[in-house]
Amino acid sequence: MPKIPEVLAPRRKSREIRVGSVTVGGTAPVSVQSMTTTPTTEINATLQQIAELTAAGCDIVRVACPSRDDAEALPIIAMKSQIPVIADIHFQPNYVYAAIDAGCAAVRVNPGNIRKFDDQVGEIAKRAAAAGVSIRIGVNAGSLDRRLLEKYGKPTAEALVESAVWEASLFEEHGFHDFKISVKHNDPIVMVKAYRQLAERGDWPLHLGVTEAGPAFQGTIKSATAFGILLGEGIGDTIRVSLSAPPVEEVKVGLQILQSLNLRERKLEIVSCPSCGRAQVDVYTLADEVTAGLEGMSVPLRVAVMGCVVNGPGEAREADLGVASGNGKGQIFVKGEVIKTVPESEIVATLIAEANRIADEMGHEAGTGAPEVVTV
Repeated sequence: MPKIPEVLAPRRKSREIRVGSVTVGGTAPVSVQSMTTTPTTEINATLQQIAELTAAGCDIVRVACPSRDDAEALPIIAMKSQIPVIADIHFQPNYVYAAIDAGCAAVRVNPGNIRKFDDQVGEIAKRAAAAGVSIRIGVNAGSLDRRLLEKYGKPTAEALVESAVWEASLFEEHGFHDFKISVKHNDPIVMVKAYRQLAERGDWPLHLGVTEAGPAFQGTIKSATAFGILLGEGIGDTIRVSLSAPPVEEVKVGLQILQSLNLRERKLEIVSCPSCGRAQVDVYTLADEVTAGLEGMSVPLRVAVMGCVVNGPGEAREADLGVASGNGKGQIFVKGEVIKTVPESEIVATLIAEANRIADEMGHEAGTGAPEVVTV
């Protein structure tokens, strides 16, 4: 029998919805989302970015729709995209209807800034249901309904949850249940509290996100911290890592978080020591060069790059492929056995060659290849 990956907690039981070809909630795998940064009106550029995101492993993509021209570009983008497209709508309810008519897989609505949103719910629900389009109720700390800001004084976890539950009840009153919810905040602590509270209030599928998380390093840490807590408790059905960085980086971080929690099959994993006074080789350079040389490899392969005789042999032996380095040379391990000893100058090339050989034996392609680009 195949080994079942160990996880920290069972998944919370949530309602299952569809976002185009992707199932969100229920027993479906936690999906990874990102958002294009190109102007939606630049259709070819947007499709190019979607192709790059698809190649990186993105499951669902969101595109901005702040203007009529953006709405008019949606039909082509939705048709040509390789993954489901969500239209991101703020302020103008008419664009919600335009996105549904355009064939988008889902629409994100922000109750805090769509004009008279509560009055629009019935019509949105009717049209979305007829078209088989799901909805994300996207509550955000930066655009919380002013009535709740007045009540709570600031966007607390309780305020975010009250907004989300209220809007969910309006959709459910109209018999519409194909929606997921997000309650995003830039503070991971507030965000975690909000999602925990929301998870107790209903079985809605939840979209996790730390909004405005910051530049790549800071945003990665904040997102990994918050997602690790919630996903470790079984809370969360789809995620978006928000970074001030190219969207492909968001996908890489998101996938790595899921793999680290055994919520996705682990692909290539580099195990390397932090280096110390015991190291007799340049571990930093070795690890960077091996990582670069194996970029794009999609096999479940654990590679250990170790720099001393204390932990090196043990870690290298436990990995699928590894090197224990010292005195200007490296012992190469494959599946726990030493297959050769090579000079330090040949370590990187040897590891890359062995990794590709193992990948071939596993019946996988070593790289993902160039992303397919669809133009119009």
